[in-house]
Amino acid sequence: MNLLITGCCGHIGSYITDNIHKIKNIKKTFIVDNLESNRFYSIFSSKKKNNLKFLIKDLTNKKSLDDLDNIDFVIHLASMTNAEKSFGKKNKMYENNISCLKTVIRFCKRTKAKLIHVSSTSVYGKQTEVVDETCEQKYLKPQSPYADIKLIEEKMLKKENKFLNYNSFRFGTISGVSKGIRFHTAVNKFCFNAAINANINVYKTALDQYRPYLSLKDAFKVFKFCIEKNFFHNDIFNVLSGNFTVNQILTKIRKYKKNINIKLVNSPIMNQLSYHVSQKKLNRYGLILNSDIEKDIRDTIKLLKNI
Repeated sequence: MNLLITGCCGHIGSYITDNIHKIKNIKKTFIVDNLESNRFYSIFSSKKKNNLKFLIKDLTNKKSLDDLDNIDFVIHLASMTNAEKSFGKKNKMYENNISCLKTVIRFCKRTKAKLIHVSSTSVYGKQTEVVDETCEQKYLKPQSPYADIKLIEEKMLKKENKFLNYNSFRFGTISGVSKGIRFHTAVNKFCFNAAINANINVYKTALDQYRPYLSLKDAFKVFKFCIEKNFFHNDIFNVLSGNFTVNQILTKIRKYKKNINIKLVNSPIMNQLSYHVSQKKLNRYGLILNSDIEKDIRDTIKLLKNI
């Protein structure tokens, strides 16, 4: 079987690309990125056993995948992802991400490839109770343009329900080390600031508020499970390693960096929200995710220990 990964140079994409050999029956993997982020290093020292073919492609061009065929599965990760900065570039993010997904849908319909789409738990926004996938559209409270776009993408896939085999996974905030690691998400950003002795800014009421987090190791388990089990239900699933408060994350960081500088700020920032997400739906299918976020924190701090 052949696999296509879009956005292969990103935080998640580069981790999957490095570990493809752990997924059974994948003979060849085509990896695609537009390299706008200049993350050439993400494809350095690729393992021969992964059998990769790298292609520079801009998926905003709807015909960019027309020269590819014989693909069984697509993992779609090509998108602009920084939720906090999405407020300043809403139109650009909308145009880019929606165009990319349209191209991928067009490709999957033509080739009959099965699609793994990554959404986000940030579509829930601030909630007072534990939320799951049954949360009605009118009660979803996305707090950023990025989260708004993810809801639009989910609706796009639902409209193609008769013509596609897919899953849409609402990922928690990613943690963990990869070649394409980024530092705009909470855990990684906190670890980076701790490593350079910079202030870790936390909204003044956020310390005891919950957020869902997802280890890269668990994210990979989801992709592996889908492909090996042929698990495609044309449905939405929450994916997380656990729900933690900001204070719990900071406590884990202190185990590896004792002296950290917490600064409580008045201006609302992205970690002000609180919501507790259930993943019982995915558990019912036999996939249990519980990788230790603390190990991700340890590895990230270790990565930065000499600065």
